[in-house]
Amino acid sequence: MTEELNVGRLVNTHGIRGEIKILSSTDFPEVRFAPGKKLLVVPADGSQKFEVTVESSREHKGMYIVRLKGYTNINQIEKYKGSLLKVPGDDLVELPENEYYFHQIVGCEVYTDEDDSRPLGTIKEILQPGANDVWVVKPVKGQDILIPVINDVVLDVDIQAKKITVHLMEGLLP
Repeated sequence: MTEELNVGRLVNTHGIRGEIKILSSTDFPEVRFAPGKKLLVVPADGSQKFEVTVESSREHKGMYIVRLKGYTNINQIEKYKGSLLKVPGDDLVELPENEYYFHQIVGCEVYTDEDDSRPLGTIKEILQPGANDVWVVKPVKGQDILIPVINDVVLDVDIQAKKITVHLMEGLLP
């Protein structure tokens, strides 16, 4: 079974004709909620997940209003408020060169570019404080290391090998 990626949450109904309001959690809502796209509904009550097909969608006040095929009134859809919307993990939107999904980066081993190329640790999370992302690296022992994701620091990312090479600028290590 392949991993599933969260693309949104069904937060409410919209009108009485079966439309739903989705709070998007994807960088590609125009792709994920496009007509004909298939989504997995993971009900908040823990019942069996099921597949739906998007009939139409539009953005409205920071959310997406979506009509699903086969759902024509509020009573059919209201019980799914709070449900997660997912897509199969292999249904990735292709990213430009040198851009990666968070789930591809988290878990990678980080090495220095020094001659001895020593391992620093494993990326455990990604912070987004503003101008650039920051990778939180968990060393074998000691404090977490914060690595800014900038060209001067991140030299090589090998997703297949789960290995990242960085240049340690002065002041990066605690």
